[in-house]
Amino acid sequence: MDLSTSTVLVTGANRGLGRELSRELLARGATVYAGARNPDLVDLPGAKPIALDITDPLSVAAAAAATGDVTVLVNNAGTSTGSDLLTGDPESIRLEMETHYFGTLSVVRAFAPQIAANGGGAVLNILSVLSWVSFPRAGAYSAAKSAEWSLTNALRVQLADRGIRVAGLHVGYMDTDMTRGITAPKTDPVEVARLAVDGIAAGAHEIVADDTSRRVLAGLSSGVAGLYPQVS
Repeated sequence: MDLSTSTVLVTGANRGLGRELSRELLARGATVYAGARNPDLVDLPGAKPIALDITDPLSVAAAAAATGDVTVLVNNAGTSTGSDLLTGDPESIRLEMETHYFGTLSVVRAFAPQIAANGGGAVLNILSVLSWVSFPRAGAYSAAKSAEWSLTNALRVQLADRGIRVAGLHVGYMDTDMTRGITAPKTDPVEVARLAVDGIAAGAHEIVADDTSRRVLAGLSSGVAGLYPQVS
């Protein structure tokens, strides 16, 4: 895919990975709509800020109506409440699913017709290594990302005949605001953005962005015994 002739919508573009994705796309000549709940927080020269709250159907519909030329959609917007499935606030658990699953689906449903009408293109969903393996202390996030991975797999099949390639990106901890309180090794979001945009350009279906994700992917065939040795 020639990104220099593409028009890309990036959700959650005002900070973190979304900001770096937008920056990388702009550097490659793409036209970029930088979606954010508060577009005034978008500070990237050359980007086109657009109001977009992916959990609000009216906001999603308004963003689709305000564009018309999108050929690539990057679903990056997310949240992390740190909720335990057994003890966490049910509203926080619900927010994870509303954001990562229903929010992503809402944006795809709104923009897929636009992408198809413009001759086809791509959708990239920013997933997580936690879509493949679950940590109890982030059970709600893991469950929501797992649901988003399943959504990605279904949509890649359904949208293929409309000329839309759907990809998922899996990554562990990144050095962003979301992981500020975590002391484990983190990947630079600049590097993740580069790999993600390389994947879009190459037409990849799956982008595995760090060693942690590669190890978990390799271990999926080992089943419960391999992924959760503490209970096997």
